[in-house]
Amino acid sequence: MAHVRASLVRAVPGGRLIEIACDESGSDGENLTGGNTDVFAHASVHLPVEFAAHSLQEIRDRIRSPAEEYKANHLLREKHRTVLEWFLKPDGPLYGHAQVHLTEKPFFVVDRMVDLLVGDAGTTAVTLYREGRDAFDAEQWRDFLESSNNLLRVRNDGESDAPVNTFFRTVGALSRTYSGDDDGNGLGDILAALLAARSRADAYRARIVETPGVYPVLNPLLPAIVRTAAHWSGTGRPVSLVHDRQNMLTEERIAWLKETARLAGLRLVVARSDPRVQLADFLAGIARKIASDERGGRGDARLTTLLRPYVDHTSVWGDDRSWAVLGPATDGDRTMAPHL
Repeated sequence: MAHVRASLVRAVPGGRLIEIACDESGSDGENLTGGNTDVFAHASVHLPVEFAAHSLQEIRDRIRSPAEEYKANHLLREKHRTVLEWFLKPDGPLYGHAQVHLTEKPFFVVDRMVDLLVGDAGTTAVTLYREGRDAFDAEQWRDFLESSNNLLRVRNDGESDAPVNTFFRTVGALSRTYSGDDDGNGLGDILAALLAARSRADAYRARIVETPGVYPVLNPLLPAIVRTAAHWSGTGRPVSLVHDRQNMLTEERIAWLKETARLAGLRLVVARSDPRVQLADFLAGIARKIASDERGGRGDARLTTLLRPYVDHTSVWGDDRSWAVLGPATDGDRTMAPHL
């Protein structure tokens, strides 16, 4: 494989337009607090098609599974640990030619809710997320996350004002429970600011009932694609994306992405039809699992270290302990990734 890599990686297109292959893992639509995963990962790869095909064959040769289509789970099996490490290591197929944007789903919900109701999410969302988890018991915090999620989601199966009523009832209960001292920027002040924002919540719910809009607030895919485009266009060259088919990526949203992210193009393909997208699929699934394990205190130090060079520094992540080891080493002491 080494001689193939030497000849083909140098052949990464050097013209003005660069084509990036993408896929995601961990999509649960707008259900970010009660879905199957707590992390969303969007991976992108910049490699020649021929080299990607050789890499897939190398993986098949190493794993030797009869499966017609390989997925990330093949590499994540313990018996294929050496293949997984090779895949991420500097002598593997992706090093220096791939990127992963991570989204910690519960924090993403808090961040988007604070931005809607208070504005200027930034440190306010981080303070609420980090201090709230310590200040309240697990059931109270889970209720808060779920009510925040339901407030923001477009779909509503009950009464139109039910999500707003539930959210403010939940925040009111937290505010009455909280007994900490504030210095003007603490948790108690944030809860008070949220309680004072009922009119904004009502206006938001009324607006999405009338016109749901192109950009669903709760879906992490669109901001991840915008960030992916920004990452690869850092050289000033126009970027075109090849993305695995996703129901979220309607024609209207693709048009929005092309304009917002200044993409030269965005086309959807079946993952198995493009070896570059298959590699992105592997990386997204692997990154989601490693990041989720690290967030849950089950991290594998070796795998986390191997993933770290691929992680985008603007990933949306609020948990400081796990970000300290997941985030790019060049971030120094920074423990929270800035977000869109």
